[in-house]
Amino acid sequence: MINNFLLQINMASESAEAAAETAEQMPTEVKISILELIAGGGWYIMIPLGILSVIAIYIFIERFLAIRKVEKEDPNFMNQVKDFIANGKIDSAMSLCKDTLSPFARMIEKGILRIGKPLGDISAAVENVGKLEIYKLEKSLSTLATIAGAAPMIGFLGTVIGMINTFHEMYTAGNSVEIDQLSGGIMQAMVTTAAGLVIGIIAYVGYNVLVAKVEKVVYKMEATTIEFMDLLQEPA
Repeated sequence: MINNFLLQINMASESAEAAAETAEQMPTEVKISILELIAGGGWYIMIPLGILSVIAIYIFIERFLAIRKVEKEDPNFMNQVKDFIANGKIDSAMSLCKDTLSPFARMIEKGILRIGKPLGDISAAVENVGKLEIYKLEKSLSTLATIAGAAPMIGFLGTVIGMINTFHEMYTAGNSVEIDQLSGGIMQAMVTTAAGLVIGIIAYVGYNVLVAKVEKVVYKMEATTIEFMDLLQEPA
């Protein structure tokens, strides 16, 4: 009886020791923070990507707010201009244009200054001002487009460098290469690719959003120009 009891105790202790050894051999979950992930990409790649991301976000926010401000055109502006010109109050129309800070007002102001000259000259003057205003609206959009293309390329450069480091470790280690010796280079390759693609996608989407908003403003400017020219061609 006592022998059976001791045998059960020994078997229980052996089972506990086996379970403990199995738990020690099981891989533990290792969590990695965003900062550690970024640092794993290599500072010489991640710092340029970080700078590009800041520039892209700044350009998008600054241009978005500027274009949005221009989009808010006063619907009564052209009606007031029509009334002033119809009543011969050219000076009042000029004052209204100067007090209204918008590309539309600057275009009409240039046209009013040319009143009395051939309609072709007036149209050309208004269109020239419109082109300058469009150029102002499109400021820095080319930089945003460049970032959209350059960021993924820089990320791929980090991938190539990471793989070169990995193969170098394999070459120097020979037959005794360990996984932890290769993980750094592989991690750098993956992180830089992901970071470059994310920044490129954000810049590309932002660029297209801004281009669409600029085209909307251009359409309104063209409509305003046509409306003003039609006003000048109306019989007195």
